[in-house]
Amino acid sequence: MQYSWSGPNEAGTDEAGRGCLAGPVTAAAVILPEGFTHALLNDSKQLSESARESLVPIIEKEALAVGIAHVPPGVIDEINILQASFRAMHLALDQLGTRPECIAVDGNRFIPYRDIPHQCLIKGDSRFLNIAAASILAKTARDAYMAELHREFPQYGWDRNKGYPTASHREAIREFGPSPHHRKSFRLLPEQLKFPF
Repeated sequence: MQYSWSGPNEAGTDEAGRGCLAGPVTAAAVILPEGFTHALLNDSKQLSESARESLVPIIEKEALAVGIAHVPPGVIDEINILQASFRAMHLALDQLGTRPECIAVDGNRFIPYRDIPHQCLIKGDSRFLNIAAASILAKTARDAYMAELHREFPQYGWDRNKGYPTASHREAIREFGPSPHHRKSFRLLPEQLKFPF
């Protein structure tokens, strides 16, 4: 795995939760020190939950700057999930205490952030350490957010499914209807039932 595509003081950014039926889309931005490496650091999807959790304090301690942001379902419904993902990344970048010289973005699309150059990198979270670090922070922050929501709405099993469209999650929507945290613009059920939102 590479450290950077263009040099030091580069922010990596990634999001989590785009495909979920409920909860926010969450993004993180991370600037790692030049030459930083860690044996476990990889795309969050390739790591166990315990491995992700063990990396969070290491990333937060070693990073030059970190930002995390959530964009809620109401905004997702208003501007669509792609635009909400870009907004979450921008908000995470806003939180960096250090201005990055460039931005490495996981994926193939991005809206320019201020006047800072960026590059979109397909599967960047498995190729670049700063994007991998951002993917871990975004995933763990969003999982913690969904665990909190689960306390209020335990019937949907968000402590397990994190809002993703599992069979049990959809069965709960069918039984209880959507919650205030469901994305109304998403196809919550295959049969596309009409709910009185």
